[in-house]
Amino acid sequence: MRHNKKFNHLGRTASHRNAMLSNMACSLIKHKRITTTVAKAKALKKFVEPLITKSKEDTTNSRRVVFSNLQDKFAVTELFKEISVKVADRPGGYTRIIKTGNRLGDNAEMCFIELVDYNENMAKTAAKKATRTRRSKKSAAATTEAPAAEATEAPAEATTEEAPKAE
Repeated sequence: MRHNKKFNHLGRTASHRNAMLSNMACSLIKHKRITTTVAKAKALKKFVEPLITKSKEDTTNSRRVVFSNLQDKFAVTELFKEISVKVADRPGGYTRIIKTGNRLGDNAEMCFIELVDYNENMAKTAAKKATRTRRSKKSAAATTEAPAAEATEAPAEATTEEAPKAE
């Protein structure tokens, strides 16, 4: 029976699992995005998000707590200097898991796990969606007609300008 067994053991001993999660967290902090299996990514998310929350408060004790989990002073420095500044106003949810399909060798589910604030492509699409507002059908039809009229005028002007240059 698995009463009160809340986390995935990932088929490893406790020491191996802790070392693996520590190494994966350091890689995630340094590279901002790593590729792994979905099960490991979910376990890593539970491991690294409390550390990022702890890094928002830059005290000696919080640095010691984070270092005891990561065991890499370069990763700790990066976390407290850059990442904590970037996620200071975010209330949680610092990582994102994007599934990429199955691995060829053993058909394991693969994914990216990345820090949310460091993916510029996702940030651009979110900004575009946020700037759009609701409009009625009348105003939408008027805006589509106006650019169409401008588009028909522009090629005529372009051909007249290009003709003297060709001579």
